[in-house]
Amino acid sequence: MIETDVVIVGAGPVGLFQVFELGLLGLKAHVVDAMPQLGGQCVELYPDKPIYDIPALPVCGARELIERLQQQISPFAPQFHLGQTVIELHAQADGRFGLVTSTGMRLRCGALVIAAGLGAFEPRRLPLPEAAAFEGRTLHYLVRDAGALTGQEIVIAGGGDSALDWALALAETAASVVLVHRSQKFKAAPASVARMHALCAEHRMQFLEGDIIGLDAEGSALQALRVRTRSGVTTRVEAQQLLVFWGLHPKLGPIADWGLSLEKHQLLVDTARFQTSVPGIYAVGDINTYPGKKKLILSGFHEAALAAFAIKEHLSPGEKVHLQYTTTSPLLHRRLHVEPDLSGLDDVA
Repeated sequence: MIETDVVIVGAGPVGLFQVFELGLLGLKAHVVDAMPQLGGQCVELYPDKPIYDIPALPVCGARELIERLQQQISPFAPQFHLGQTVIELHAQADGRFGLVTSTGMRLRCGALVIAAGLGAFEPRRLPLPEAAAFEGRTLHYLVRDAGALTGQEIVIAGGGDSALDWALALAETAASVVLVHRSQKFKAAPASVARMHALCAEHRMQFLEGDIIGLDAEGSALQALRVRTRSGVTTRVEAQQLLVFWGLHPKLGPIADWGLSLEKHQLLVDTARFQTSVPGIYAVGDINTYPGKKKLILSGFHEAALAAFAIKEHLSPGEKVHLQYTTTSPLLHRRLHVEPDLSGLDDVA
C-alpha cells in the first residue's frame, strides 16, 4: 500500500501543474495516467502543434510544454505510475481514500484530484473491414512523428481543426496532400478553411468532397483509396499514408461509477475549491464543468492553484493556510531548492 497526501489522475499539463501547486504547500503527490508517457492528450493528439496562449511563452510545442512542466515540478519529486488506470475508489472510515489501479497497485491518499482531460477516449475509426490491417503503419488516428510523413503521398480525412491543421502543416513537406471530407461545411477555424482553399487554388494540395469506401494495397503497403464523390462517381486517390481525424469518443471509464455528480459526461465542481460533489475529490482541467467554463490549458492552471489551497485546508482542518509568494518566501525557496535573489527588495519596501 502506497501512502501519500494526494493522488492525481492524469499526467497532462494541468495534472503536472497540480503537482507544482501542491508542492508549494508541502503536499506530496503520486500521479497515475493510462498513457505510457507524460503529457496526456496534449502530447498524444498534437505533440508538434504550436501553442500560443501559455503566459510568458509566445509559442511552444506540446512536448516542450510538458518538458518545462517536468522541470518545474522536479523539486517536489512526484511519483509517476504510467500505463495504468484507477479502476477502484473506496472512501475509508478515517476520511482517506483507497485506490486500486489496473495493474493491482494500491494507494491511500487524503485527497484525490481528477485531471483526466476528456477521460478515456477512442478515435472514431474508419468503418471498413480492411482498415484494421493498416492501423499504426499507414493508417493513423493521430500523428506521433510528423517527420516520418515527409515526402509521402498523404490523404487526410476530416473537416475539423485537427484535419485542417495537419493538412496545412503537411502541405509544406509532403509529396502530396489530399483532404477528403463529406461536405463543403467544416468545423475548423474559418482562417484554416480559407488557407486550405488558397493552397488548393495554388495546386499545393487538393480537396475532395466525398466518402472513403475502400482501400487498395499491394501486399502490406497502402497504395490508394477509393472515394465516392458527391456526384456518385468513385475515384481512386493514390496514397501512402492515411490520416483520419473524425474526432474522439470521450468516455469517463471507471470515473463514471464513483458517484460524482455529472453534467454531459463532465464532473460538476464549485469554483471556489474545484471540489466535486464528494468532499476530498477535486477535478481540474477539461474533465470538469461549471458556469462559464473555458477549456483552455491556462484555465486549468488557475483551477489547479485554487484546488491546491482547498486540498491543504481539507487535509489540515482548522489550520489557516497562508498565501505566500515564491519571490519572497524563505519556506517556498527551501521547497523549491533555490537561492533567492533579494537584491532590490529593500528599495521596493
